[in-house]
Amino acid sequence: MANIVRMKDIAEKAQVSTVTVSKALSGQKGVSEEKREEIIRLAREMGYKSQTDRSQRSSLSYNLGILMASRFFDQFNSFYGNLQMLMTNEAAKKECFATMEIISPEMEEGFVLPRLLEKDKVDGYLVLGCLAEEYLDYLDANSNIPYVYVDFAHSSNKRDCVISDSFYGAYQLTNYLFSMGHRDIAYVGTVLTTGSITDRYLGYLKSMMEHGVTVRDEWVIPDRDKVTGMMDAGKYFTLPREMPTAFVCNCDLAASYLERKLSEHGYSCPGDVSIAGYDNLPYPSITDVRFTSYEVDTKEMARKAVHNLIHKINREYYRKGTVIVVGHLIQRETVRELK
Repeated sequence: MANIVRMKDIAEKAQVSTVTVSKALSGQKGVSEEKREEIIRLAREMGYKSQTDRSQRSSLSYNLGILMASRFFDQFNSFYGNLQMLMTNEAAKKECFATMEIISPEMEEGFVLPRLLEKDKVDGYLVLGCLAEEYLDYLDANSNIPYVYVDFAHSSNKRDCVISDSFYGAYQLTNYLFSMGHRDIAYVGTVLTTGSITDRYLGYLKSMMEHGVTVRDEWVIPDRDKVTGMMDAGKYFTLPREMPTAFVCNCDLAASYLERKLSEHGYSCPGDVSIAGYDNLPYPSITDVRFTSYEVDTKEMARKAVHNLIHKINREYYRKGTVIVVGHLIQRETVRELK
């Protein structure tokens, strides 16, 4: 019977601690990319298998890459940080190693191939958050590595992706505001910046149209730069001259910035205006308010994305094209019922 390879064995060979090996194999921070790659290579060469469910292992071990634009990698973007962690954990359950690489604006503009896609370092990769389509086309044309997009879709509609149900999520949120007596409802989000922001705007628009309410131009409120995607509370979030009674925000981060700006202008939530967010995530560094929101099922998104990618690598059956994951409405006290 073959000896079981332990993390301790890999640590001795790599001349590091077992903690470093554990972090490297699980995609955690605190390990340099060079050392992580060395540890992953040694683990594969030595035939390492995690202790989790060895007897029921159903697939080969693979190296999976996670690519994410640097604009999504900041202190406030807990949505993508959480999704990246969930995908890393899901990969570990499948006996796979996941490594993340941040894509800078210079890499996108200069069409620089990520290091993970060079020299067969990964067997497949996940793209988390939207990258420029020209850059995605470049990656597709210059590597033969299977991939799945996560939280966005390509305009061609012919590439594999896993997204949340942004359209019907925002539609349901807006319908809920109507059920609470609101008719003057604004949307907060820079349309056409990302697919999810645009889909949520269209869901909001569908609800407004069905209720016979015309959307005023000043009720569609930008929250970020369309090119960089960076949110700016000072430059954007312009309050309309004629205030609505409620706001649908494209994410809870935008809702947090909006609530703070409204408070600075003397408005209270929900006393003066109601606010609904999206994602169901707190941002205590901006506001302590927890919003009525639409919770994205990030666990299921991560599971489907990793599952589909592994099946794609194995050339096994999987659901191709766009996979939509449904979430659910979370009701809180930031929406007041109008009499």
